Order: sequence, then C-alpha cells, then structure tokens
Amino acid sequence: MNDDQHDAANQQDVGHEIGEHNVQWLGLDIHNPVFVVSAVLVIAFVIGTLFFLDQAADAFVNMRVWVTSTFDWFFMISANIFVLFCLGIAFSRLGGVRLGGPKARARYAYPTWLAMLFAAGVGIGLMFFGVLEPVIHTLNPPIGVNPADTAAARAVGMSAAIAHWGLHAWAIYAVVGLSLAFFCFNQGMPLTLRSAFYPLVGNRVWGPFGHFIDITAVLSTLFGLAVSLGYGAEQIAGGLNYLFGIPISNLTKIVLITVIISIALVSVVAGLDKGVKRLSELNMVMAALLFLFVLLAGPTLVILATMGNAVVDYLYYLPGLSNWVGREDPAFYHGWTTFYWAWWISWSPFVGMFIARVSYGRTVREFITWVLIIPTVIGILWMSTFGGTALDQLFTDGYRGVADSVPELALFKMLEQLPFTEIVSTISVFLIAIFFVTSADSGSLVMDIITAGGKMDAPVQQRVFWCLLAGVVAAALMLGGGMASLQALTISVGLPFCVVLLFMCIGLVKGLLREQ
Repeated sequence: MNDDQHDAANQQDVGHEIGEHNVQWLGLDIHNPVFVVSAVLVIAFVIGTLFFLDQAADAFVNMRVWVTSTFDWFFMISANIFVLFCLGIAFSRLGGVRLGGPKARARYAYPTWLAMLFAAGVGIGLMFFGVLEPVIHTLNPPIGVNPADTAAARAVGMSAAIAHWGLHAWAIYAVVGLSLAFFCFNQGMPLTLRSAFYPLVGNRVWGPFGHFIDITAVLSTLFGLAVSLGYGAEQIAGGLNYLFGIPISNLTKIVLITVIISIALVSVVAGLDKGVKRLSELNMVMAALLFLFVLLAGPTLVILATMGNAVVDYLYYLPGLSNWVGREDPAFYHGWTTFYWAWWISWSPFVGMFIARVSYGRTVREFITWVLIIPTVIGILWMSTFGGTALDQLFTDGYRGVADSVPELALFKMLEQLPFTEIVSTISVFLIAIFFVTSADSGSLVMDIITAGGKMDAPVQQRVFWCLLAGVVAAALMLGGGMASLQALTISVGLPFCVVLLFMCIGLVKGLLREQ
C-alpha cells in the first residue's frame, strides 16, 4: 500500500475513530468529552457571573485592557497573514480544487448562498455599526490624521470603518470555512475543527489534542455569538425606546433576548433549509430594500461619490490601518481594531463552519471570491450609503443627531432626517430581530455539529440546548457588566484560537497540495 492509499484508509476510519467517543442518551447523540466539558464550563461560567456580578464586571474590563495592550501586535500580524494567505491560495493553482471533488455541484444558488453568509451574524453588526463607525472615526480620525482636515478625516474615517468589516474579517472566516469544507467534503472527515489538523498531527486529532481544539471552538463560538446577540438586543432596545418610549434597561434587553431566542427555537426545529435558508432570504430582501431606500431618499449623488472614493481610500489607507508599529492612536488601535480582530477570530468557528456547511460544490477560487471579495464590496456599499448619509447630514446640514447619540440609536437618528421615519425605523427593528434569529439558529447549528463529533444530522434537541444556552450566556454577561463584559470574553477566547487558525493555514495547504 502506498502513502496515499494508507492515508485514504486512515481517513475512511475517521468516522469510526471519532464515533467511539459518541454517547447515545435520552435521544441525544453527544460527543464525549467535548459536549460534556463544554456544557459544564459554560454553565459554571454563567453561575459564577450571576453570583459575583460586580467582581465579574471588574475582572472582564481588566482582562480586555490587558489582552488588547499586550497582544495587539499578535492579532494584527495574524489578521494580515490571513488576508495574504487567502489571496495567495485563490490566485495559485490550488484555487482550481473543487470542494466535494471534480464532479461535485453546488447545492445552493449564488443569491441564497450569499444570503446565508450574512445570516451567520454579520448582518447584526452592519446594522449596528454601519452608521456609527464612519461618523465616530471621522470625528476622531486614526493613524494621526488631523480632525481639522475635514476631507482627510472623512476619507480615513470611512476607510477605518470599512477595514473592520472588510478583507481582514472575511479572510478569518474564509480560513476556517475553507479548511472545514475541504477536509469534510474532499477527505471524508467529520465537519469539526479537529479535522483541519489531521495533516499536522495525524490520528492524534481523535485524542485529547482534538478534544481541546473542539472545546475551544465551542467556547469561542458561544462567546462570539453572545457579543452579536448583545449588540442586537441593544439596538432593538434602542429602536423600541425611540419609537415607543420603552426604557433602555438590562431588563428590556434580557426580555428581548428571551423572546428572540424563543423565536429562534422555531427556526431550529424547522431545520437548515426550512429555517435559516428562508429567514436568510427574507433578510437579504429586506436589507436590500432598506439599502435602496436610504440610497434614493438620502443624498444620492453624495452617496454615489462616496462609494467611488471609499474604494480608493480604503486601499490607500489599508496599509497604515494594518500596521502595528509606532501607532499614534492607541485608543482606536486597542479599543476598535484589536477588539475587532479578536471578535472575528472568536466568531470564526461559528461563521466558518456555517459557511463550510453551505459551500459544497464550489471551487477554492470561487469560495474565496464569494467569501472574501464580494462581502467586502457589499460592506463598502453599505458603509458608504448609511455612513455617508450620516456624514452628509453632519457636515452639510449641521445635524448632530448621530454624532451626539448613544451607539444603539445611531441608525434611527440617521433615519430621522429621511422620509417615512417611523415606518422605516419599525422595519429596521424587525430586520435586526430577524438577523438576531438567524444568528442564534446558525450558531446553535454549529455548536451542535462540533459537540456531536462532526455529525450534520444530530438530534434537534441538542441544537435546542445550545440555542438556549447562547441566550443564557448573553443575558448573564449583559447583567455582569453589559457589552464591556461581552467584548472582554470575546477577546480572551479569541487569543488562543488565533494560534489555532495559524496552524489551520498550514494544514490546509498540505491538504490541498495532496489533493492536486
């Protein structure tokens, strides 16, 4: 038997290797110890946070400051590596490898596929930050730009906002998604994080090493998802306060989390094609209509000019925004960029695995184009439209509604200056809620797959368990220090998982070379 036949035989035995750890109990099909250890750690964390709220809040804040100030360089270098890695793979001969083999055909059309990419949770972020970030970064421009120079401040402010939601973010997701899709669809391995390490450590991925990788992925997914749910709850609460005068309080946010998680459970039970797929398509239609409304009802010519300038400015300022040496903007560098890279990394098992789950039949080049380039272009269009409208209101009309508002009201303050304010704001709240539901649903699907040993047909009650637990974690962290706690946990979990992603790049290259 030659080496390739030997490896193929090993990979065919993978299902048996990992299946030996699965336990059937009360209708569940759980992977031991990944399911048990992950669940126990999360439940213990929630209980500890609720019993020691004040101490937990202080600890979370101190943790964030320490990680962002100590490992800022590591996050920045790693994020740059992921971008270059993805572009290199796409333009190399490895880009022709098809996920699922040469005869595989895609299961979802391009519009549905793209809709599900955004349903994985990015939609909530763009709704929250699409107006806020361009204004904040223009008024407090990074990398030493003088705020008195309005033209330069607007250019770098828009570029900084796009940078946080552009190539770097999606490259992180692409690394995880492509690795998981390749090893699952081409190598016949379980759809779980440990599979990406098979070329590096062989059969040891089915032992303690692999358990550690998957447990870390579950925790990373859960806390990253909790941040998204927290932002969604804050913005919905802000919208309800703006429209109906409902107080913005922790109680309101927790009630919202409870209600929307309950709705998400219905989608969970419906399954991927009937639940997430249909909601994702609804989301994209509503988001497109909202985008067109702001484009046409806002300063259309200014927005179109902003779109063109944003592409050039983004590419011009990207090297400076990606640099970690001699920064003159520590508040922006640590408070925004470092946090974002850690957030995307902690979120990457969730978004990456979900992308992998729906990307069967795509070539590697096609995958990277649609997961890296297309979303970045959409981010530029979205930021230019929503942020560009808010900036025009500020500098042309002198309207400071967005600049002086709390973050969760930024979108609604911008819409205040456009026609049909109440109707459009109500639709926006509904859109955010649907993004919230699809995030919780797809996140629970991913955690279920990991804790079932990579099985994509695990019992639905397991997904219900993780969906409920995600809501509980978001509520507990909201009580234990609010968004500061959510962000601190994300950064802390993102740090070790960043190392995991770097090794995944090596394993993916080895696997693709062998495939060719």
